Amino acid sequence: MANSNAPMGLLPVRYRNGAPWNGQSRRYYVPATDATALFVGDPVIIAGDGDTNGVPTATRATAGATNRITGVVIGFEPTGPFPLKYRPASTAMYIYVADDPALLFEMQENSTPSALASTNIGQNVNVVAGTGSTATGFSGFQIDSNTAATTATLQLRLIAVQQRIDNAIGANAKWLVAINLPTETGAAGSTGV
Repeated sequence: MANSNAPMGLLPVRYRNGAPWNGQSRRYYVPATDATALFVGDPVIIAGDGDTNGVPTATRATAGATNRITGVVIGFEPTGPFPLKYRPASTAMYIYVADDPALLFEMQENSTPSALASTNIGQNVNVVAGTGSTATGFSGFQIDSNTAATTATLQLRLIAVQQRIDNAIGANAKWLVAINLPTETGAAGSTGV
């Protein structure tokens, strides 16, 4: 059975110690001057600023080596009677971010030029940006399969292939990953195996 092609960005699954993710997140602010839409599963980085109440500002993280990640968008604070599935570009909004550096995430690989293999477990990879869906609210970010290496400056660490009946090693596989370049630990990344 072929894996479905359904990128959703980074989705929190559990902690490194095996405990299930408990839904904890931190509130961040994205000002109207930020012209990039945000979706659930998008990686973000702290912007070194804050709103007038001292809530830290975040912006969408940049794909590619050496670009750090603070955490992943998991939701949006309602700004009216109906909650939004995503943050429209140039809209001031509070977002909720899973930013614990001990979290593991599920993420689909883009399988370009070919799919990752079990021999890539323990290596590092970058993310590749994709267009989020305004219909579902999910991110279009994926693992950049072409970047798998032991290089310490790559953004994510491949932990394992997600063990599910609807997922297998091959095109569009869903992987369990950890952030390798987190802003929340001060660590600048570690070499893969």
